[in-house]
Amino acid sequence: MEYVPFGKTDVMVSRIGFGGAPAGLRNYLREYNPDLPENNNHIIAAIDAALEAGINYFDTAPGYGNGKSEELLGYALKGSRNAIFLASKAKICPPDDLRRSLEQSLQRLQTDRLDFFQLHGTSYKDQDVQQVLHGGILEQLLQFKAEGLVRFIGFTSEDSNKAVYDFIQCGQFDIMQICYNILMQHPYDPNRPFGSILEAEKAGLGIAVMRAFTSGVFQRWMAMVHPENHFDYTEALIQFALSNPHVDVALIGMRNAEEVRKNVAICDNLSGRVDIEQMFTYY
Repeated sequence: MEYVPFGKTDVMVSRIGFGGAPAGLRNYLREYNPDLPENNNHIIAAIDAALEAGINYFDTAPGYGNGKSEELLGYALKGSRNAIFLASKAKICPPDDLRRSLEQSLQRLQTDRLDFFQLHGTSYKDQDVQQVLHGGILEQLLQFKAEGLVRFIGFTSEDSNKAVYDFIQCGQFDIMQICYNILMQHPYDPNRPFGSILEAEKAGLGIAVMRAFTSGVFQRWMAMVHPENHFDYTEALIQFALSNPHVDVALIGMRNAEEVRKNVAICDNLSGRVDIEQMFTYY
């Protein structure tokens, strides 16, 4: 397994991380019931396979099935807690509610601290930025660090609007988790160069990317334009994300051990990496 420094956090993370959304969300990407015991067993087996392969970054959130994902990861990881980096999140809310959310996550995850704790957002508005930076939320996050409840703080976003740059430039966050893949390249344009990924790198943030598989959009597009094409694009999509020199870790949702082993093998194949900047050179 390949490992890299995670921004200014001074920890070494595996290039692929275990994304917890598929463990708890019903019918996420495909038909799936997180309450079936056999499905839970598959998730636990996937986590065991990830640990065996050297994956040390595990990401989840209360919103992934009303705590179901956290419960599963907490059960499966309790014997390996000191060997991994565990991340969870909370929606923007008043500071007291934020503390309550964190305490509930810790309970479900069967741990006394998180390595990475992030604000769980899709697209932040100006009022969200004000609430975070000047409404007590950031102060509460920093207090969590001071109390040893979390080691590092960050935020997640599906886009790269002004709010994302405001969070980067405030100088208080350690981590950015951003949507980035072959279709959704808004965080990084190598030709300008421009993008939130570059700004996060300059600020020393650890950079994790989500939706490497485009949440199935790329595959559906291929099926529409070429219905007879049954090529498996999994390796190409993962390698594109890992080929970005500024991406520390690509978070990948996996529901069984076979998927884990397949994706780890892709990550280990360094010959599959491409020169992103050269690929996007137009002249």
